Amino acid sequence: MTTASPVGVVLMNVGTPDAPQTREVRRYLGEFLMDPKVIDIPTWQRWLLVHGIILRTRPKKSAEAYAKVWTPEGSPLMVYSQRAAAGVQALLGPDFLVRVGMRYGNPSIESAVRELRDRGVKRIVGVPLYPQYAEAATGTSMIRLSEMARRAGVDDLRMTAPFFDDPEFIAAFAEVAKPVLDGFKPDMVLFSYHGLPERQVRASDPTRKHCFASPDCCAQRVAANVKCYRSHCHHTTVALSKALGLAPEHAMMSFQSRLGRDPWVKPYTDVVLPELAARGVKRLAVMCPAFVADCLETLEEVGMRGREQWLEVGGEDLVLVPSLNDHPRWLKALEAMVRSLAVG
Repeated sequence: MTTASPVGVVLMNVGTPDAPQTREVRRYLGEFLMDPKVIDIPTWQRWLLVHGIILRTRPKKSAEAYAKVWTPEGSPLMVYSQRAAAGVQALLGPDFLVRVGMRYGNPSIESAVRELRDRGVKRIVGVPLYPQYAEAATGTSMIRLSEMARRAGVDDLRMTAPFFDDPEFIAAFAEVAKPVLDGFKPDMVLFSYHGLPERQVRASDPTRKHCFASPDCCAQRVAANVKCYRSHCHHTTVALSKALGLAPEHAMMSFQSRLGRDPWVKPYTDVVLPELAARGVKRLAVMCPAFVADCLETLEEVGMRGREQWLEVGGEDLVLVPSLNDHPRWLKALEAMVRSLAVG
């Protein structure tokens, strides 16, 4: 493809603090948690919750957790995101300029758009790196990119769709997982996704009649759950289980990372672990297909704390299957997503 100006590509993810220190983590969490898409309660209540309660204690604990996974190059999420961007850039060639834009923290979506504009870009392809759609992740990133593109005078903005069951996404994750599972020989594979409050999942149903109305509501594909995060997770689990040849009794879906006292989508990963151990499961493999790059939630929450809990409740061993990171097949999948939108 030859263009008068390069096509800009912004790979978007949630973000990470600049350093595993309390001050930097507090700044990052403050920006993240004050987003009304993340904590969807009235502004004054959100401010009191975030500044009056959460930011008083959580930054120190989170900083200690980040320190456990921080690498010499920086945050794992940032390191893998930049490597993926470099890999996709190499595949796409000089007609494209690929940048990372984090919804919170640095490098920001704003800085990515500004740099692309300064390089003469007139068309941007936004890639929300969240396989399953959620307003608190995909939605807020798309809104932010749209705002920044408009301010920069870039009128031609295109967004890739959620890729929760995209054949190449599934194939890439299966390619990463298969050698790990073959070597570990687990009794069970647990697919652990980032959780969401139930009210946010219900809000994605425009009919207000389908969500949680039946045991198989997520298995159905209807207009009411086109943007249902839990349904997307269900279909990712089904597709990956099939790709890996897992029998239904050897695969299970759960949700992690809940915050606060409101009900979140179930089952909860930390509740499922002792239940599985009580059923006699000894060797557990955990995959986290809501994340395309390893990060705090995969490496520390599951790989460290989850494994520790598993051993405490009687499990024999737990292995965390790596995320896609900069795996070659994943980079090819990203290249295809971008090219499908860039022309025309």
